[in-house]
Amino acid sequence: MAPPSSSSAPPPPSSWVILGSITRVSAAADGSDVSVELTAPPRVSILTVSPRVFPEPATTHYFPFVLCTDPSGLLLLQANLGCPETQETIQRRRNHSTFLKYWTSRYFVLDATTSSAFQLPDPEPAYAIHHQAQLGLVLSPSGDGHYMVAEFQQIIGCEKATLLCFSSERGKWFEKKVDYPVKARPWTPIGVVSHHGRLWWIDLSWGVINFDPFTNRPDLGLVPFPPGTVLDCREGWGVTDQYRYVGVSGGKLRFVDTYTRGGGTPKVSVWTLADPDSTEWTLEHEATFTEIWADKTYKATRMPKKIPVLALIHPKNPRVVYFFLEKNLFGVDVRTRKVVECKVYGLVAPPSCHIASRFLRAWELPQPLPSGN
Repeated sequence: MAPPSSSSAPPPPSSWVILGSITRVSAAADGSDVSVELTAPPRVSILTVSPRVFPEPATTHYFPFVLCTDPSGLLLLQANLGCPETQETIQRRRNHSTFLKYWTSRYFVLDATTSSAFQLPDPEPAYAIHHQAQLGLVLSPSGDGHYMVAEFQQIIGCEKATLLCFSSERGKWFEKKVDYPVKARPWTPIGVVSHHGRLWWIDLSWGVINFDPFTNRPDLGLVPFPPGTVLDCREGWGVTDQYRYVGVSGGKLRFVDTYTRGGGTPKVSVWTLADPDSTEWTLEHEATFTEIWADKTYKATRMPKKIPVLALIHPKNPRVVYFFLEKNLFGVDVRTRKVVECKVYGLVAPPSCHIASRFLRAWELPQPLPSGN
């Protein structure tokens, strides 16, 4: 069969993309702050921000980083800049803390539909942001375009936790005190997703916590991972996002697990939270890597029989899970054990030896994006 001609019609555009978390920095000819180089999965789409958003050369420690995405076209971006060492004291109502600081904190809400960037104001000193991995963004249920950025802050042993919130409607930061269901274990943040009008804070060692920042109910919803998958405190420290992932797929929250203890059989498991108020996960799909390697579709990729790094789950099809291996990003239908997509990926950073799921975002696209994107 003859190869397709160069004039053949392009494939239909994808309704979602795999977005690299680390952006490029470049001035746009039209002066816009945001643009996106879109490409269909499994290739990686790259976001570019203007020097106004990130005015210094990126380094290995300081670079623009997408924290979360929303189908509305909004993205939450961290753009911390390095600075000379300073001693900073945070005064709170009942205590204070002092630490050395080497950076200037800067956060932006980007709007891909208008190619604009809004810099969030700095919180007052008493309302300091603790960790960027605890920050999430969720749209207002009123449909008026307003949003809330919120950080979950917890102190071990306390019965209350704090939500530090920025409301686009109010234009300022404020705190909400909430009941904290687990007092004896520290929360290890890795990221936040929005789902069903709530923010879901993720600790890949033991579960998720959810809360609707637009309500005044004082309790957080805690959903531990399934029995047998909760890790000991500090187990898998620093590597859990190479083997685990939590995200939305097919309108439900999914937990993908490839973490293996001891002499266990290496496998990939897809667990589903049936509805946002459920506290139990259901095992939906599972396959061993030996079964995947044995399929002719995997053999056709010529990749080695090596445990890959988990990347993400398809946001529309919960059967398909993506992995990194060598230079490739490939998708596997876990139910059939078949490789359904495989392409060489390209990221701004990091190098492949440091790759993990936090360097990608599954982004369901707003319709339409500007033609420049």
